[in-house]
Amino acid sequence: MTRALTRKGAATRARIVAGAAAEIRERGVDEVRLEDVMAHTGTSKGQLFHYFPNGKEELLLAVAQHEADQVLTDQEPMLSNLTSWPAWQAWRDRLIERYLAQGVKCPLNGLLGQTGRRAPGAQAIVTGLMWRWQEAIAVGIRHMQSSGDIAPDVDADRASAALLAGIQGGVLLLLSTGRIDHLEAALDLTIDSLRAGGDRATDSLSRT
Repeated sequence: MTRALTRKGAATRARIVAGAAAEIRERGVDEVRLEDVMAHTGTSKGQLFHYFPNGKEELLLAVAQHEADQVLTDQEPMLSNLTSWPAWQAWRDRLIERYLAQGVKCPLNGLLGQTGRRAPGAQAIVTGLMWRWQEAIAVGIRHMQSSGDIAPDVDADRASAALLAGIQGGVLLLLSTGRIDHLEAALDLTIDSLRAGGDRATDSLSRT
């Protein structure tokens, strides 16, 4: 059972997690020690183990959740506002900008590569991230269907799943090759196909 924290306690825990995330981004997960996190955040060993009684593995999972949340935060406010084709383009551009800035080092992938082999919570973090991401895209698709910009017969859940799969494939290839063009192609072709379906539906209605 998760222990309830006061507002001050929650802020301290969040500060430790953010500090640990910064250390891991700088040094890599294999090189970071708890002593580094304590020095970075100005916390004692007692404080750290108060919030993370199971030590480094528990802290790493908390950092992985932090990084997963950051993936979606970095896409805002675009991801929550997929209400027009210019908005979709802005979201697409934000994603490309984000992953270009990240480059071939993915802190979340590095963390889950370490914790995923041992901690069952790692899979839940990935599953939660992908579900929230897919659902946000699906909400955008449904909005565009309500305005007639995407064909009504498109399955929003399957379309958002396909778009997310394309994004993840593009990111994986970026990490492997350093090239962003696969991610650009996945986004552009999938969004274009959604837009073309709406255009065909509109043309069909105009002829009736």
